[in-house]
Amino acid sequence: MRLSIRNPLTTLAAIAVAALVLAACGGSDDNGTATTANASNAGTQSGVVSVDNIDGTEVLADSQGHTLYSADVEKGGQIMCTSSCTSIWKPASASAKQARSASAQLDLELGAVKRPDGGQQLTFKGMPLYSFTEEGAGQLTGDGVADSFNGTDFVWTSATTGASTGSSDSSAPSSSSPY
Repeated sequence: MRLSIRNPLTTLAAIAVAALVLAACGGSDDNGTATTANASNAGTQSGVVSVDNIDGTEVLADSQGHTLYSADVEKGGQIMCTSSCTSIWKPASASAKQARSASAQLDLELGAVKRPDGGQQLTFKGMPLYSFTEEGAGQLTGDGVADSFNGTDFVWTSATTGASTGSSDSSAPSSSSPY
């Protein structure tokens, strides 16, 4: 079979366009693991997690600035929030390597635990972390929410560093989830 090139300029242009498209796709430097961008509203950030000040309380936030929470029933890293629970409480994904790096950068006790679905989830002081899908970045509305999934009762608490820069109203009632 013989290849005939009738218009070398058209062929050259097609090769140049293909090269540009391939270059735009780029390579990946993350070795197959998910990477996250730094939160834009972060006070102190590591890429995977940041420490943000919301209403005078320093909370952990994901890379998009969403407050991170833990559930009281998951003490010891046991994952209880599965299936329908994860549609409301999104697991904070991070590899063990990302957690170690963030832990060193932020001087916090971060780690990772394997989820029942095989994924890795970020932990703080041994507690798996989640973002609340019903709130936006920079909000703290999920603190104290109580709900139930698959017969398990959850009470959600924001992951705080313990530092506070203002007063917090501890007399405010906790909210209840309609789920």
